[in-house]
Amino acid sequence: MSFGQNLQFLRKMHKGMTQDKLAEKMGVSRQTISKWEMDSAFPEMETAIELCKLFSCSLDELLRGNMNSDSDAYTNIRLEELPSFRYVRYAVISGMPEDDAVKHVNAWATSCGIEQPEIIGWDFPFVSQEQINVYHMHGYAAACILPPCFHSTCTDLEIITQASQRYAVITISEPFRAAFSLIPNAYKTLMRYMEVNGLQHKQAKEILPCFEKVYETDGITNMDVYIAVASPYGL
Repeated sequence: MSFGQNLQFLRKMHKGMTQDKLAEKMGVSRQTISKWEMDSAFPEMETAIELCKLFSCSLDELLRGNMNSDSDAYTNIRLEELPSFRYVRYAVISGMPEDDAVKHVNAWATSCGIEQPEIIGWDFPFVSQEQINVYHMHGYAAACILPPCFHSTCTDLEIITQASQRYAVITISEPFRAAFSLIPNAYKTLMRYMEVNGLQHKQAKEILPCFEKVYETDGITNMDVYIAVASPYGL
């Protein structure tokens, strides 16, 4: 990816900054920013360093990196304030844990009378090095978000309550056409968005630090990736 493409990506990630606004910050004209983004001109070294400070990236990343990998697959990077919700979860450690975990939670929801359950999931971190290196296993947790009025005698899974929490979110279109690149890169793109906008990843026992949700819209499979943020500043 070129310097110009990286600059355009970072500018748009920074609260939707316009070329005019970036030009004002850099003390140049909007036409100069446009030329930089088209790779028809390049900033002086001191200005490039100032760009790196503004966008929280290294000079090497800005000039030679590939910051917007698979950009066509990613849409609607945003902040969402999720209200408090309750959920049950089930974790599996195996060679292919995702399907097993989701299947188990879906079956639990059906047995409890929950129609069209809202399922989320995340990597389950408590896996030994022997399980990873020798048996090629990994962990995955699936959860069913409970309807607000849900009351049931189904007690085989613990009901957990999470308080309201702000998340950085990105949508992936057709994530499973190249899952081993699109999904990890979505997390990297979100982390870049957070860095550019001064947001910190929140990790605490009482909230889910990150998770994924798969759904369909007009026959197209989408995945929303969520990362919890701790910054008090809005965008």
